[in-house]
Amino acid sequence: MTSFAEPSRPATLHDVARASGVSRGTVSRHLNGERYVSENARVAIEQAILEVGYVPNTAARNLVLRRTQAVAFIVHEPHALFLEDPNIAGILLGTNTALSNADYQMVCLIVDSDRDTQRVARYLNSGFVDGAIVVSARENDPVLRIIEKLRIPTVFVGHPLGVDAAWVGIDNREAARAITTRLRDSGRKRIGMIAAALDRDSGADRLTGFRAALGEQFDERLVEQVPLYSYSAGVDGMRALLERAPDIDGVFAASDAVAAGALSVLHAQGRSVPKDVGLVGFDNSSWAERTVPQLSTVHQPASELGAAAATELLHQVGGAPASTQGVILDCPVVWRESA
Repeated sequence: MTSFAEPSRPATLHDVARASGVSRGTVSRHLNGERYVSENARVAIEQAILEVGYVPNTAARNLVLRRTQAVAFIVHEPHALFLEDPNIAGILLGTNTALSNADYQMVCLIVDSDRDTQRVARYLNSGFVDGAIVVSARENDPVLRIIEKLRIPTVFVGHPLGVDAAWVGIDNREAARAITTRLRDSGRKRIGMIAAALDRDSGADRLTGFRAALGEQFDERLVEQVPLYSYSAGVDGMRALLERAPDIDGVFAASDAVAAGALSVLHAQGRSVPKDVGLVGFDNSSWAERTVPQLSTVHQPASELGAAAATELLHQVGGAPASTQGVILDCPVVWRESA
C-alpha cells in the first residue's frame, strides 16, 4: 500500500511571535509596515520569519487594507506603435522598477480601439488595481472620463489637456524652441516641421515651441501634420513637405521615429543630410543612433519619467493628496551629425 506523508502545517503569526519573543500584535504591526516597532523587535521578527518559514497571506492582508498591490499602466496608442516606440518601453520599465521595489505589480493595458476602451473601463471598475498611470492621453480621451468617474489614484505621463490631475513630464515647448533655434542658427533659411500627435500636449507644445523659435521666419505652409509619432508618419510627412516646398533646407521632426522616416525619404530623393537639409528629431531614443547620420535630438528621460510617475502614484495610494503642480524633468538638446 502506498502511503502519503501528511502535509506540513504552514507557519502562522503565532509561530513567528513565539520564535521572536514578541507579541502577535507587534509581529502584525511590523508586517503592515507600521512605525511603532523597535529596531530590536524588527530584527527578531525577520529572523523568526526565516526560521519558521512564514509566508505572509498577501491576499488576506490586501482584503483588510482594501488594496490589490497592483497598478494599471495604460497606454493609448496603436498596438504597432507600442512595440515601435522606445520611449514607451523606457517609461514602462522605469515604472515597473519603481513599483517592483515597493512590492507592487504592474498591469499593462493598451487602448487601440473603442472595444479596448470598454474593456479597460470594465477592468478598472472591477477594483483589480489601486491606481493607474496613463501614457499618451489625448484631448477628449474617453479613458480620462472613466478615470475621473471612478476617482481612483491616477498619474499622467505628460500634462493631459483639460484635466486637473497629477502628472510628470518635460517642457516640450521650451525643448522644441531650443533645438529649432539651434537648427536655424546653423544657417538654414527654409525650415519646416513634421508635426505629430497634435491632439496631445506633447505634440501641440512642440509645434508651439517650433513657431516661437522661428518668429517672423515661421511659415505655416512648411508645417505638415501627421497623426502619430511613427516612422511611417515621418515618411508621409517628408514626402508631402518636399512636394510643397522642394527648396526646404531644414526640418524639425516631432520625434526620432518621425525623423528616421523623413531621413529615408531624403536619402531616396538624393538629398544629403546635413549638407542639403538639416534634420533634427526629439526623444534621444534608439532611433537617433540607428540612423546614418545620427540624429540631433532632445533627450527625453523616459525611464525617469516612469519612475517619477510610479512614486507619485504610490504616495496617493498611501493616502497623500494628488499634486496637480506637475513634476518636470530636464530634457537637454543632444547635437549630432544630422544638423
